[in-house]
Amino acid sequence: MDAAFTAEQDEIRRTLREILGKRCGPDEVKAAVRTTAGHDRELWQQLARQLGLPGIAIAEEYGGVGCTPADLALACEETGGALLPSPLLATAALCVPLITALGTAAQRSALLPPLATGALTAALAVSGPALATALALTGEDASGQWAGGGRAGGVQARADAAGGGWRLYGEAAQVLDGHSAGLLLVAAHTGGFARSRTLLFLVREDAPGLVRTRQAVLDETRPQARIQLRDVPAELLGDEGADVPAALAATGRTASAVLAAEAVGAAGRALARTVEYVRQREQFGRAIGSFQAVKHRLADLYVQVQAARSAAYYAAWDPDQGGLALAQALEALRVTAGEAIQLHGGIGFTWEHDAHLYFKRAAADELLFGPVHRLRAHAADRAGLFTDPAAAAPPPGHPAPTAHADATADATGDPGAASASTTPTPTPTPPPPFPPASEKVAV
Repeated sequence: MDAAFTAEQDEIRRTLREILGKRCGPDEVKAAVRTTAGHDRELWQQLARQLGLPGIAIAEEYGGVGCTPADLALACEETGGALLPSPLLATAALCVPLITALGTAAQRSALLPPLATGALTAALAVSGPALATALALTGEDASGQWAGGGRAGGVQARADAAGGGWRLYGEAAQVLDGHSAGLLLVAAHTGGFARSRTLLFLVREDAPGLVRTRQAVLDETRPQARIQLRDVPAELLGDEGADVPAALAATGRTASAVLAAEAVGAAGRALARTVEYVRQREQFGRAIGSFQAVKHRLADLYVQVQAARSAAYYAAWDPDQGGLALAQALEALRVTAGEAIQLHGGIGFTWEHDAHLYFKRAAADELLFGPVHRLRAHAADRAGLFTDPAAAAPPPGHPAPTAHADATADATGDPGAASASTTPTPTPTPPPPFPPASEKVAV
């Protein structure tokens, strides 16, 4: 494997860094998030025209750039460093993979080209604070109970009595960029208890009965909305036999790599800004960055950020490792943002300081896609780290069959002959017990 970046990847990163450096400073970010859209529409169109950023992972046949999700992750490292408020995550990392995997040929041809050009944005709506569960980041629920499970709450879907599609009713909170997206992918429960299943539906922004309310959130660079569906007409994404939980889990693996790279970019920028500050701030006649205690703290942060960056790059190549990479990146961002506030001193503790932008991003991302300990616990469960090996061992007095026993059973056709001809395996002598705590053991 060649771990070096290609010339195209380096060019995308360089161009993106240059554009964001001019158009996405802290003041521009604060101004953009207070607009109706929650982001700078002009900057979004510029990124779409010059770099094809919304369609970077969309196939060329649909008007995209034709790159891989790894390229999207590398681009998001730059957008994360600038804390770019944009519909990139909701559109390119969450909705595009689902449309590509589940959509019919007609749906892909109709939706992917405008998504690739940035003319259309999309948002994934799941009920309640269940986004991490729906994407199988912190646990797997193949039954789709997070979508409502046929009970009150969530979003329910029923076939239109006139045979003209589907109708949705219910509510979804914490929908990323849901207030401004032109297209909603709504996860809804249908079939009742007899044929209980979760499906995805397409809802246009002008659908009758759709009510969208922008929420007040901690991190304004991640705008969220509450979506209310009051007997809203919808179009089924794909067909009724689609395995929606599996598609969401696959999307979650890719999205976790993208999120990890984005968090690493934010952590790296927060660290760089802190290093720049301690070089300039003087106390007792010298820069505070020259004090050994400050150097040690910054060195620890540097190691943690670089380790998280390596994990994010590896997850971009192997999305199955995205959960662990996301946990490490979120932890690195949280620690780095907290230390940035500390090392900025009195001005760092003011809520209006730029350091709090990174702190808010760290806290909001962990609430949306974590927490860190659940990301790690789920990754450990998938890897079987805590599986008891004794559970698979035969019980005492019943030795495991040997090759000779299997051969005897095959030859005679009588399993009893195998057990009769099998020589019992002698029980090993147990090791001597550990000395009592009160004894002194020479070392």
